[in-house]
Amino acid sequence: MVLSSDKAVEHSLSLAATLGISPLMIGLLLVSVGTDLPEIVNSIVSCALGHGDINAGDSIGSVLTQITLVFGLLPFFGRGFMVKRREILVAGACEVLALMSVFSMVEKGYITRINALLLVGSWPIYMLLTKGVTRRSIKAEDYEPQMLRGKFYHVSAAMLGFAGVAVGAYAMVQSAIALSAALGIPEYILSFFMLSIGTSLPELAVDLIAIRKKEYEVAIGDIIGSCIVDATLSIGIGQVFFPQTVAADLAGATILYTIFASSVVILILALREKMDKKTGAIFMMLYALSYLTLAV
Repeated sequence: MVLSSDKAVEHSLSLAATLGISPLMIGLLLVSVGTDLPEIVNSIVSCALGHGDINAGDSIGSVLTQITLVFGLLPFFGRGFMVKRREILVAGACEVLALMSVFSMVEKGYITRINALLLVGSWPIYMLLTKGVTRRSIKAEDYEPQMLRGKFYHVSAAMLGFAGVAVGAYAMVQSAIALSAALGIPEYILSFFMLSIGTSLPELAVDLIAIRKKEYEVAIGDIIGSCIVDATLSIGIGQVFFPQTVAADLAGATILYTIFASSVVILILALREKMDKKTGAIFMMLYALSYLTLAV
């Protein structure tokens, strides 16, 4: 699924470049949505199979994993970089607002189709508010192994990538169902702590490439943008077509912790205006703390 997601993103970027789509829209929309393909497909598949907890757990778990663990790993595997306070505060506020909206819905134990539509519909609004985060967007040539082979080639390769993501997501959901039954672990907890790591790997891969190419705004935009996608489009899309119940007590507690962790990350970045190993270590500690406070 991770490999297919990477190829789908690569060829979607190349296709967008050949069609003349602006670099800003490539970076803001395609990168954040592209790296969230596993969560989006998982949402549809899990809800279609009647397992809403897998959808909610993976989506919310991915927000926590990306904003703490993935963000924290960047300066260790890449390099440190400066951030802009205004951009961080605007994008972070949108993410926290999106999480608060989800909390108000799942605490009832279900997400209605109307609420799901509101979540999906709020995504483009948040994207418009956060468009300033990626001042310098991804350059298409950064992902150009086969850029000039023509539109049909990129469409075909991207569609194969999307198909691979769908197959991988179906296998992942079935594995989660089997593991949950075998280990006696609620599907929501299994998805929140385990599946979210797997579906967050595309963000880590793309952001490390961006950091090494000194495209720091792209990495920040992708991480926070992906968190917004997970808290709106990802968790809502499956519920639009196949409304399912959600374990309200588990979902409520994990969302509240994710809001807390996100707020801490945003405040630290806004105050320090830089991302270094010290900051990264704090973020990873926030992720580790979730196991101590939620898993038990």
